[in-house]
Amino acid sequence: MPDCDYCGATVDGEDAYLDHLAAEHEGELGSIDQRRVAEREGDDDGGIPLGPAILVGLLALAGGLVVYVTFLMGGSGGTAAASGLPDSGDQSVISGVQTEESNGLEHREQGTDIDYERVPPTSGPHWGGSWESAGFYTEQPPLESLVHSLEHGAVVVYYDPAELTPEAEEHLRGWANNQTGNWQSFIAVPHPEDDPESAYVLTAWTKRMTMDEYDDETVRAFVAEYIGRGPENPVR
Repeated sequence: MPDCDYCGATVDGEDAYLDHLAAEHEGELGSIDQRRVAEREGDDDGGIPLGPAILVGLLALAGGLVVYVTFLMGGSGGTAAASGLPDSGDQSVISGVQTEESNGLEHREQGTDIDYERVPPTSGPHWGGSWESAGFYTEQPPLESLVHSLEHGAVVVYYDPAELTPEAEEHLRGWANNQTGNWQSFIAVPHPEDDPESAYVLTAWTKRMTMDEYDDETVRAFVAEYIGRGPENPVR
């Protein structure tokens, strides 16, 4: 039977010893005995001991951080951060972007056919009553509503379905899932031409860039530079 180091009392067993310390020597205990008493009291309250409780708390915190970072880094696809994009893109990439003269931003009646000078268009007249929301599309939306999305600050990526790889689709879906704001959305759609010159065409308002193969860092630079900066309501 353990003897009390503080008063020499003899007690019956470890639990009784810890109860004795708590009752008789509360203000005298060293750090180790304080921890042992606290763990004993945790057991009596039906809770879990202090040591394991701290461990569980740390593990929960770590799990939360993993979820948070995963969300910021784009989830399963893309390296986008919904609110963590840099203010501008890598200039070694952006130097390859074509800037085109604006063809205006006139709103036309819904359903009006518009003949764009260049396809995919990066500006020009468009339907005033509709625009496309963020997403990965397997069917081609009307160009007239996609141009309206560009006016709203969207980045629209046109892909050649024949060249689209599973990895590229996963990344594009990741970008579309993470960049969903009304004024800074990411849209991926099939290229409207049957045999496009490039596998991927990245567009923003008056901006165009092509990729023969999918490169996520190029997409990241383009998105960081142009998303949310459309002429109607720039938010970045």
